[in-house]
Amino acid sequence: MIKNANVSDAMSIVEYLKEVPFDVSRSELYDAKELYEGFDPADVSSFDDCHDTRIYQHYLAHGKQTNDIKESMARTLHDHSIYVALGEFFRKHNYLKCVGVMGGHALLRTDALYRQIVFLCKRLTEAGFYVLSGGGPGAMEATHLGAWMAGYGDADAEDALKTLSAAPSFRDAGWLTTAFEVLQRYPQTTYDSLSIPTWLYGHEPSTPFATHIAKFFENSIRENNILTLPFGGIVYTPGSAGTMQEIFQDAVQNHYLSFGFSSPMIFLGKQFWTEDIPVYSLLHLLTEKGKYNNLSLLLTDEVEEVMEELIKFQQRVKEHPEEFQLK
Repeated sequence: MIKNANVSDAMSIVEYLKEVPFDVSRSELYDAKELYEGFDPADVSSFDDCHDTRIYQHYLAHGKQTNDIKESMARTLHDHSIYVALGEFFRKHNYLKCVGVMGGHALLRTDALYRQIVFLCKRLTEAGFYVLSGGGPGAMEATHLGAWMAGYGDADAEDALKTLSAAPSFRDAGWLTTAFEVLQRYPQTTYDSLSIPTWLYGHEPSTPFATHIAKFFENSIRENNILTLPFGGIVYTPGSAGTMQEIFQDAVQNHYLSFGFSSPMIFLGKQFWTEDIPVYSLLHLLTEKGKYNNLSLLLTDEVEEVMEELIKFQQRVKEHPEEFQLK
């Protein structure tokens, strides 16, 4: 109950919610057109005035962690709206066909691994899956570029990669401009992909290649969704601290069958996952010792083996649907 003395405070909060540069009661996920409204590919400096940048600047100005009740309420309402919009997305998309792809934000567009991820995700999308990532640059961008190029020929995908190679890093001035060149040259109206970025890492621009963008203020909510929504399995490509965190969070929910079943955990890059950062070796050992249960692990260098593992899981779903109901 609101007492009379607090009515003016409540009204000031309502006015504040109207003034913030983001919609606190939106009903849909973002897309590149909305996030980058105001960006002119012919003028790189226009990025500083686009919608996404204005939100990020507001976020920084009020503090990544804020004690201001008005700002806190605005962010909470916004993130709740995005969460509800995600629910709408999954009412239209089979949750068991969602495949996550995790990996480093620093991966260059010119790296062989970037290209491998693009063609993997192109094939996955064309095979009826839809991919999910953390929505940033690097391996995350490669994920959605692959989905964006679904339905086009491999030569078209190579052309897109060539265009993007002019700005290999998200720190390069032409990073977003070259992406928009590809978007314009190869429009996509058939296939979907889902990215889940955050303004906590707002210095890393959100990839415009995702058709649906669930951008959150709270990274904890974002990370939880990244790991829980890919019920069709997760592919781990080489990354650093963030990717390590995601691996063990995923392992825990698979171990405990948190949602009623376990999904594949696929490690792409044998040397990286057994020698550079031997996470796969550790998980395999702990599984053999019974410290982890219910983990379905695959280590490979081959896109074809990734495809086979994910399709095999879908075959299990088809044959035993009663085992794959969310709990």
